[in-house]
Amino acid sequence: MQITVAGKQVDTGDAIRFHVERGLTTIAEKYFDHALEARVVFSKDRGFFACDINLHAGRNVTMQGHGSGTDAHRAFDEACDHVGKRLRRYRRRVNEHARSRSVQQVVRSSMPHLAAVPMPEMEEDEIDAPTVAAPAVVAEATALRSMSVSQAALELDGDGAPLVMFRHHVSGEVNVVYRRPDGHVGWLDPRA
Repeated sequence: MQITVAGKQVDTGDAIRFHVERGLTTIAEKYFDHALEARVVFSKDRGFFACDINLHAGRNVTMQGHGSGTDAHRAFDEACDHVGKRLRRYRRRVNEHARSRSVQQVVRSSMPHLAAVPMPEMEEDEIDAPTVAAPAVVAEATALRSMSVSQAALELDGDGAPLVMFRHHVSGEVNVVYRRPDGHVGWLDPRA
């Protein structure tokens, strides 16, 4: 990986260069086999150091991180933590997408009567449930619990369900929380 360390009105010595190379190499090797390049820029503002990292980790994969601290090492560590967190989240999404593809293959092989039915290829922003030309309707009966939106969002993350229906603890209306294609949690409130 090619690493460029620059400073805007800040002297970047060998110690900070070594620290940057070691930190970026560690997170790049942890999440990607071969990151392409990284550009690290240090600056100073009102007594604090700022660090901006632009990491080109692969084709169409660019991560950015910003950190600030009382010295350049702390600013870099904070920015490196941001980039590492973003790389970890990106890697998790890629792995989950690959697992959903393998589930589709298992469904096709376990239901030979559906193997002849063409299944359309799914995009990343579509729901990861397998689809067929004429899907079966499956009824599921469950009692709606009374809870807050934040409790329902926690249940959504804990269960791994595509959505959670619940009665809002204040209004008593039926509400839904779901995972949006962009990764955020969506909330459907009939009063709105």
